[in-house]
Amino acid sequence: MRIVFLDRSTLGSDICLKEFEDFGEVTIYDSTKEEETLNRVKDADIVITNKVVINSETMDKSNIKLICVAATGTNNIDLKHASLKNIEVKNVADYSTSSVSQLTFSIVLKFMQKLEYYENYTREGNWEKSDIFTNLDVPFHELADKTWGIIGLGGIGQNVARIAESFGCRVNYYSTSGRNFNTDYVQVGFDELLSTSDIISIHCPLNADTLNLIAEDELLIMKDKTILLNLGRGGIINEDDLAKVIDMKELYCGIDVVSKEPIETDSPLLKIKNTQRLILTPHIGWASIEARNRLIEGVITNIKQHVL
Repeated sequence: MRIVFLDRSTLGSDICLKEFEDFGEVTIYDSTKEEETLNRVKDADIVITNKVVINSETMDKSNIKLICVAATGTNNIDLKHASLKNIEVKNVADYSTSSVSQLTFSIVLKFMQKLEYYENYTREGNWEKSDIFTNLDVPFHELADKTWGIIGLGGIGQNVARIAESFGCRVNYYSTSGRNFNTDYVQVGFDELLSTSDIISIHCPLNADTLNLIAEDELLIMKDKTILLNLGRGGIINEDDLAKVIDMKELYCGIDVVSKEPIETDSPLLKIKNTQRLILTPHIGWASIEARNRLIEGVITNIKQHVL
C-alpha cells in the first residue's frame, strides 16, 4: 500500500509519523504546491492532507482509494466527486477541543488581567522603587459575573461554556444553524447576544450563513470594552470593518484565524492604530502538541478502519 503525505510541515517537526510505515510505503512531503499535487498522488492508495486541495481532476487522474484529512474541516476536498468515484474521505473530529479552549481563555485573561503591564512593571525595576507594597496603575477585571456569549455551541463551544461558568460567567449562545437547542445554556437572538455580552467568542464553521456574519453594523452594537474572539474560521468577521471599528471604539479582539492564511502583508488587521486592542495569533488554537498527537492517532485509526 502506498501512502503519500502532502504537507507534513503543517503538523510540526516534533510529531512522529513512523507508525504510518506499518501500512506500507510512505512518501512524505513538507509542502505541496497546486501544480505538484497530481504528480505526487497519482499512484498513491492513500493520501494524507491537511490543507492541500484534492479536486475532481486529481481524483480522475489518480488511483486514490482513501483521502485522510489531517484536520476536522474537509473544505479542501471535492466531497461530491469523491463520492462519485467511491473514494473514501475521512477527517478527525474533536482532537483540538482543549487546545482551542485554552487559547480562548489565554486571550481573554491577557486582556482582562493586564498581566503584561504588571510583568513589565516589575521587570523594569519599578516595584522596588515604589513607596507602597502594590501597584494599581492599570485597573483589571474579574471574569465573575460577566456575560459570555458563544457563537457556535458545538464541542468546542460547549467546553468554553463549561470553563466560563467555572469562572462565574453567565453563558448565552447563538446557534448559527438554528438547529442547536442545548438546554444547558440560554439561547438568545443574534443582536441580543452582540449587544449584551461582555465577551463574545466564535466557534462556528464558515459557510454561506456565517460569511461576514459580523461586519460594521454588528460591531457597532457591541458594548464598549467588549472582548471579541474568533477561533472559528477567517471570514466570519469582516476584517476591513473590524480594522475600521477597532480604531473608532474601545473594542478588544483576539483573532486566531483570518480570511486568507498566512495573513497577507496588506491585511487591514496589520494596519490598526490601536494595536493594544488586538491580539493576532497565526492559527495556533488547534495546535498544542497533545492535540497534534491526537490528530495523528485519529488519522492512523482512520487508515486502520479502511484497511480492515
